Amino acid sequence: MSNVSCQSSEQEICRDESAALKLKPIAIASILVAGVAGIAIPLIGKHRMFLRTDGSLFVATKAFAAGVILATGFVHMLADGNEALTNPCLPEHPWSKFPFSGFFAMIASLLTLLVDFVGTQYYERKQGLGRGNTGESGRVESVESDSEFGTVPVLEGRDLHAKVFGAEEGGGMHIVGMHAHAAHHRHSHPHGQDGCDWLLRSRGHEEGHQQGHSHGHGHDFGVEDGDNGRRHVVVSQILELGIVSHSVIIGLSLGVSQSPCTVRPLIAALSFHQFFEGFALGGCISQAQFKTLSAAIMACFFAITTPVGIVIGTAIASSYNPYSPAGLLTEGILDSLSAGILVYMALVDLIAADFLSKTMSCNFRLQLLSYLMLFLGAGLMSSLAIWA
Repeated sequence: MSNVSCQSSEQEICRDESAALKLKPIAIASILVAGVAGIAIPLIGKHRMFLRTDGSLFVATKAFAAGVILATGFVHMLADGNEALTNPCLPEHPWSKFPFSGFFAMIASLLTLLVDFVGTQYYERKQGLGRGNTGESGRVESVESDSEFGTVPVLEGRDLHAKVFGAEEGGGMHIVGMHAHAAHHRHSHPHGQDGCDWLLRSRGHEEGHQQGHSHGHGHDFGVEDGDNGRRHVVVSQILELGIVSHSVIIGLSLGVSQSPCTVRPLIAALSFHQFFEGFALGGCISQAQFKTLSAAIMACFFAITTPVGIVIGTAIASSYNPYSPAGLLTEGILDSLSAGILVYMALVDLIAADFLSKTMSCNFRLQLLSYLMLFLGAGLMSSLAIWA
């Protein structure tokens, strides 16, 4: 297809550069406020009883935010990536002969899994070395396993840290009772109704457990909390990477648009989208227990990314052609990669991690509410594709 026909595709219905330019400061302010509010609520609210990270309200709202992120990946990012990579302005070979958008999304998901695993191992090793250097000792009397092999031998003191990541002396395999990391809450607690009864009792004695008192199987809360904290460190960083990468794209898309009919619905859609993505990310940062400065830097970086993308898009709007081959390839590949990251994070580290936890399985009302919020978030975010 000729450059002339591709250039003509840029002529949008309702094109009005001056009207669109007036709307963009409103878009920047609205999206910035929504992002700051979304990420600040869980960070500030974790010190309040009504929004503690282990509370039902937090879990239900996080399920809604996870639905928003899942729909963003599947319905918005993947669809936009496919549209860009199959645009007739691109050469027919190879872009029309292979589903590159799904391929790039798959590659991003697999790479995210790799980064997730390596990052978790790194923080576990780092934490283990830190404990070894300070001379702290831990004790794990037994770790339950869902397999037919039952429990594993007792490990005490330094042996726990020395052998966690490799084979034990004598050729015996070291088993730490780790199932799918999404269900990490389950691996050390009683199962069935006994497990639920234990969960209720343990909440009443949380302070005692934190001081070193171990429960049914001798697995300290401190150890489990540390494991969960390391998981949330990795989850929050990968999730921010996925969110930021597509936030730049959607900010640029709004910034370069010269159509008020396009910009107006985008303001509402992106504000909604930014608020709940911020809430999900803020919840992960809160659970990771970052230092105040680190949490503030991550929050600010998330909040300003889309507004900065809008500013850049506005600055280059007069010279940028989104229908050029380079523009289409950049947008399509980044959208597809972002879709893969967001889908993986939503399903594995947000939805499965909460929905397979003991807290959820022992609370039918919370299960029902969380599922409703999950489908509501996914449905509402999907419906926004009608306008944006």
